[in-house]
Amino acid sequence: MPVRLRLARFGRKNLPFYRIFAADSRSPRDGKHIEILGHFDPIPGKDGNKHVGLNIERVQYWLSVGAQPTKTVARILGQAAIIPKPPPPQSEQKGPKKDLKQKK
Repeated sequence: MPVRLRLARFGRKNLPFYRIFAADSRSPRDGKHIEILGHFDPIPGKDGNKHVGLNIERVQYWLSVGAQPTKTVARILGQAAIIPKPPPPQSEQKGPKKDLKQKK
C-alpha cells in the first residue's frame, strides 16, 4: 500500500482550507485517509501570512516509513525545514525555435 502525504480540500467556494493527510495513493483526494497530519490555510490572514499547522513527529514518522509527499506538500514541508527544499520549477525559455527540418 503506497502511502502519500497530500492535501484534501475543505472550506467553501472561493475560501479554501486544506488538511494534510497520510493516505493510500489510490484513494480519492477527499476520500478515506489514514491520519491527519496538519492543516494549511492558503488565504493570507491580517498579518499577511499563510498559516500552516503540522504534527512534526507524525510527519517525520510517515516520511521514515517511506511515505512520499506530493509536490505541494513537499514545498510546505521544505518551508517548515522538515525536509530539504525542493528545487524551484524550471520555466521554459521563450526564444527562437530551431528549424526542425534540416536543409540538404
